[in-house]
Amino acid sequence: MPGRRPPAATPGPHALNPTRRRVLFAGTLGALAFATARLLQPTPARHGAGALTADGVDVMRALIPALLAGALPPSGPGRDAAITQTLDGIGVAIGGLAPIAREELASLFALLSFAPLRIALAGVGAPWPQLGVADADAFLGRLQSSRWTQKRAAYDALHQITFAAWYANPRSWPAIGYPGPPRLS
Repeated sequence: MPGRRPPAATPGPHALNPTRRRVLFAGTLGALAFATARLLQPTPARHGAGALTADGVDVMRALIPALLAGALPPSGPGRDAAITQTLDGIGVAIGGLAPIAREELASLFALLSFAPLRIALAGVGAPWPQLGVADADAFLGRLQSSRWTQKRAAYDALHQITFAAWYANPRSWPAIGYPGPPRLS
């Protein structure tokens, strides 16, 4: 009949295959990346009084100046000592976490330290020990505002553990007017 259109073709059973394939491919790729990072994960190197992997030391030493911008002393030995004490506090804090949380942080540090994943997922081209404060701050901003829940959770973990270590240190108390814990007689 004139003016009548043929019925629209209904999608066949294979119409969803490209989407399904993409999901399967992305899941497989993510699993391979995670497995590779776990295989390359070093044994934990003790830092300070706690357990912070060697990868974690490199990552956190690069991120602490960005996370604590304005709170750290100006450049020099005082700043280096404050960063080292914060690393020690992070090691203590990690040592006090539940085993699953310690494993998740170790995996995060391993992923961030593995160059291909650091570049692809974190957008950080330089190795952590060579990263400047502006680049570390940009990385943290991308994590914090990511549409991926996992990246935002990684930001929260890095932020919280750093601030917990910093504010547990008596060095930080005068700047916030905290006299310290009460003395019990």
